[in-house]
Amino acid sequence: MAKRQPHWTLCILFIVVISFYWALWASDRYVSHAHVILESPQISTPELSFSSLLSGGGGKNTADMLLLRDYMLSTNMLHYLEKNADFRQHYANHGDIFSRLNNEQAPTEKLLDYYHGMAHVELDEYAGVLRLDIQAFTPEEANKIANLMLQKGEQHMNEMGQRLAEQQVKFLEKQTNVLEQRFEKTRQDLLEFENENGLASPTATVESLGTVVAKLEGELASLKAQRAAMASYQSKSSPQMVSLKSQITALENQIDEQKKRLAAQSGNALNAVSSEYQTLQLRAEFAQQAYSGTLAALENTRVEAARQLKQLSVLQSPTMPEYPEKPERVYMIAVYTVIALFLTLIINMLILIVRDHKD
Repeated sequence: MAKRQPHWTLCILFIVVISFYWALWASDRYVSHAHVILESPQISTPELSFSSLLSGGGGKNTADMLLLRDYMLSTNMLHYLEKNADFRQHYANHGDIFSRLNNEQAPTEKLLDYYHGMAHVELDEYAGVLRLDIQAFTPEEANKIANLMLQKGEQHMNEMGQRLAEQQVKFLEKQTNVLEQRFEKTRQDLLEFENENGLASPTATVESLGTVVAKLEGELASLKAQRAAMASYQSKSSPQMVSLKSQITALENQIDEQKKRLAAQSGNALNAVSSEYQTLQLRAEFAQQAYSGTLAALENTRVEAARQLKQLSVLQSPTMPEYPEKPERVYMIAVYTVIALFLTLIINMLILIVRDHKD
């Protein structure tokens, strides 16, 4: 049969060898499990909105969990484990020839591939839980690596968030200082202008003079009406007419004097002073609003910086394995046996097809 059907002989031989390897030779691997979630402190009560009810408010947290997962599987994490968990030495000096790290001085790219085979980090998006399964050839090493990954992952997330928040705070502090100086300068310019012109509020003075002029013009109109009425029955030289004329002349002179104060061609008129004062006042108000807005933004950024702090809440601490979960010997023997039989059947069918064609 071996000569007539060598492929079946090879299949049986392959199954025997594979069974021997998985049953007796393959090294035990211990698995440390950990389940964690990433949380941020709630500094203020979040606003309740229809969109937040639909989204559940978990979008940012899911994104943070994915970032944490990628970092845990990154080259940076691998280098950290090399320094703190003797990653290369452990996996190169333990295990059988097929499961151990063949070269302790392997390049980073190959070591990273091997690391991905031993460290499984998956995000359960439905539950919002990050699940770690770390394989090692001793229970202590598996537990140690899992703990180091959690500690370093939390530290990295905090550093990443804090670095961005600190840059924003420094920028806003610098802007606040600049706007504070600008605000103080505009206030000082306003005070100096008031002192130079001897007016606490030129705008109010202009409004007051306008009211006085309007009142004087009303009195002038009344006196002119009286004079017109009296002219119909009294002569211009009568005492009453002379008195009215004197009052009218005095009012006209007073009105002209007040109007000159309001709009003199010399450049010191109150309307020009008031216009310049309003410009300075607007600059001061704008500087004040910009300064107060920057202060509010600075405080909000400081609060947000506190919110950037991340905390890994451990649902299940990294376990200390008591028995080796890997390899799954019976399962692996069954899988390889099925694959060998399937391939051998295909080869057998091809051989029968070729023989039929020859006949």
